[in-house]
Amino acid sequence: METDVAIVGAGFGGLGAAIRLQRAGFTDFVVFDRGDDVGGTWRDNSYPGCACDVPSHLYSFSFAPNPRWSNTFSSQREIWDYLRSCVDRFGIRPKLRLRHEVQEASWDDKRQRWLLRTSGGDHTARVLICAAGPLSDPAIPDLPGMDHFAGTVFHSARWRHDHDLTGRHVAVIGTGASAIQFVPRIQPTVGALTLFQRTPAWIMPRLSRRISRLEQAVFRTVPGAQRAVRAALYLVRDTMGLGFLHPAVNRLASRLSLRMLRRQVNDPHLRDKLTPRYTMGCKRVLISNDYWPALTRPNVEVVTAGIERIVPDGLVTTDGAHHRADTIILGTGFHVTDSPIVARIRGRGGRSLGEAWTPSMHAYRGTAIAGFPNLFFLLGPNTGLGHTSVVLMIEAQLRLVLAALRHMRANGIQAVEPTGDAQRRWTERVGQKMSGTVWQTGCSSWYLDTTGRNTTIWPGLVTGFRMRLRRFRPADYRIVTAGNTPNEPEREHADAV
Repeated sequence: METDVAIVGAGFGGLGAAIRLQRAGFTDFVVFDRGDDVGGTWRDNSYPGCACDVPSHLYSFSFAPNPRWSNTFSSQREIWDYLRSCVDRFGIRPKLRLRHEVQEASWDDKRQRWLLRTSGGDHTARVLICAAGPLSDPAIPDLPGMDHFAGTVFHSARWRHDHDLTGRHVAVIGTGASAIQFVPRIQPTVGALTLFQRTPAWIMPRLSRRISRLEQAVFRTVPGAQRAVRAALYLVRDTMGLGFLHPAVNRLASRLSLRMLRRQVNDPHLRDKLTPRYTMGCKRVLISNDYWPALTRPNVEVVTAGIERIVPDGLVTTDGAHHRADTIILGTGFHVTDSPIVARIRGRGGRSLGEAWTPSMHAYRGTAIAGFPNLFFLLGPNTGLGHTSVVLMIEAQLRLVLAALRHMRANGIQAVEPTGDAQRRWTERVGQKMSGTVWQTGCSSWYLDTTGRNTTIWPGLVTGFRMRLRRFRPADYRIVTAGNTPNEPEREHADAV
């Protein structure tokens, strides 16, 4: 099957791309997703207590406000329902190809097309938009003896709702954003909960509340009311990014977090285990009101010793202690800097994106990659955020993608890709901006790749990123026009913008 634009992924990125393409008059596209429904991360993560840590009015599309949010911080189900409603609201359901896992995408230089092999058949496309998302493939730790465990094991992103936890001895491995949400929910139900913590997290209070019916009515009926709230939230949350760029700014927030810890955890031994000893923001800052109190309950034990091996009836730690368990829940995060999708995308000459991104990911403006014509990667290298909504970053990238497609259509261009020099300049600028930020203070986190480089987070405010992506700059790209043959050298297009 032939299409003009192929989109991989039906989460925020893929659906946002589809809607923006259709509204801009690019109607020949399809959206591939391996799941049975749209939603991406918000479809897959259905663990108890799953919710967003960004305000609802920001964690939504600017072109699709939702006046019916029930809480200032939305639950998983409500966000998933919102994404499904966007599909019908903008009429893109006929464009969906669900249960179509993209197994390989290869650029054919002769045909100037992407060749896609999917679980539902083969397709070709002129343009490929990858919106697989950085939080789509769970990271499973390689722990000795896991195959011999006699109980049940599952990752939080693949929650076993059919497995009743009542009265069970549950071991939770990991203390990140997922664990701090599901641990308080399962603690009252389980018989015993052993939490294996490698590094304590900085936690701030979750300032959520119900949105009243009166507020919802105002958002539905008063023009501009919801946009005004969104604009105010945007300014407040983006300003919070200064604490990541200048770590000294976060000292007040650190003191507030420690004060909350002292108030919620009376036991000095447990409190010591839960006290972070690295600069706030170096790892993801979490929000919760009930995580620390849950750890003080009689049926909970926090273990800081490393896991040596799994045995049939539990776990053995490096201090020789045996911890009984009949259920292991992995809150161990995702493949962010080593996503499996990159091994399936092959650019010019058959080189995979995974090979191009070894040992570190690089992309021009976080979106396009040298050597991969007509590929646009949403939430690519250095487009993540620690302080506000990544939906803002996705929309900034989509503006650049649409500008590129319009330029191609207006000038008879077959293919574009960033030059190596443009990509290097961008990467160097990002590296310079990273200097002096909280991510350079020495702690280990999933933001960092195997070289220790932060290839995940944008070292700046959203406003700065949006400004840098507001225009398509032809001089930074290699251009193939309809008059070129694939075997001819691609000319550098130096038109001024």
